[in-house]
Amino acid sequence: MVSYVNVHAVLEGRRARAKGASSNTSSNTQRSEAPVDSQGPRVIVVGPTDSGKSSLSRMLLSWAAKQRWKPTFVDLDIGQGSITIPGCIAATPIEMPIDPVEGIPLEMPIVYFFGHTTPSVNTELYKVLCKELARTLERQFSANADVRAAGMVINTMGWVEGVGYELLLHAIDTFNANVVLVLGQEKLCSMLKDVLKTKPNVDIVKLHKSGGVVPRNPKFRQKARSYRIREYFYGPSSDLSPHSSIASFNDVIIYRCGGGPQAPRSALPIGAEPTADPTRLVPATMNQDMLHLILAVSYAKEPDQIITSNIAGFIYITDVDLQRRKFTYLAPCPGELPSRFLLVGSLTWLET
Repeated sequence: MVSYVNVHAVLEGRRARAKGASSNTSSNTQRSEAPVDSQGPRVIVVGPTDSGKSSLSRMLLSWAAKQRWKPTFVDLDIGQGSITIPGCIAATPIEMPIDPVEGIPLEMPIVYFFGHTTPSVNTELYKVLCKELARTLERQFSANADVRAAGMVINTMGWVEGVGYELLLHAIDTFNANVVLVLGQEKLCSMLKDVLKTKPNVDIVKLHKSGGVVPRNPKFRQKARSYRIREYFYGPSSDLSPHSSIASFNDVIIYRCGGGPQAPRSALPIGAEPTADPTRLVPATMNQDMLHLILAVSYAKEPDQIITSNIAGFIYITDVDLQRRKFTYLAPCPGELPSRFLLVGSLTWLET
């Protein structure tokens, strides 16, 4: 814990210097880009499963909020979901210390729907969504000096080998992380130092995992995911009342990301295999297979904007009537859906 506090102290100093540099250049209105010195710490927390990444991220964010900073929390762990339900990557500003019961207070979060609990289903789509989130945050940082100085804390997955390691490097590069906190694995720390040695502005710090961390088996993780989805509809204390509505199949347009028709072998170079476009939007049909699935409601105005558009919220399909061509869904609030464009993946939930 002492080492965690020491990291916070170093980050606090960097935020103060970034704010000072921003104040010194605020009078220069002709600058097209923010000065590098005014960039606060961009911390990415990495490590294997059950090493305490989420806990450390929350501690660093809460300590910064106590010092009147407003850091940005970025959650790339689609397996559990700290900001919203699993299957999403998201970001939100943290204005106050995080309550251990109520969780993270959401103030206009940025959410992109991946639709699965592991990136191995569609790694290219995962990368695209990370890039889109990073671009959105860069625009916010450029427009707000205080937010830029406060920096960000990025929570990552526990998959740190093979493709997971490649996605980790992609996240470090995409979000321009300048502080990498490695929890509980010397091998990973050594690999990152070797790969990132050409980037002198990136500090890699090895930390011991918290003594309170305990291993969780797959069954426990599945229960945790189910609880997060239930919490979205009913609240952390089950004090909310979600609304059940009936809609026609014609009221919505459902898409699935990834797949689509493959090019015939005759149209490909010799020896090449036909592959599906990982970011292609494929129309999906409302049928019995949609039962118990979680669908995301997109803010997109046109289909080609769906991947790059923020998510308005989620609905849960409770019944599908093929004869009447109607379906019943559970939503957090009554009223019409904010958009007719829905995204579906493999995220399921059995309400108990």
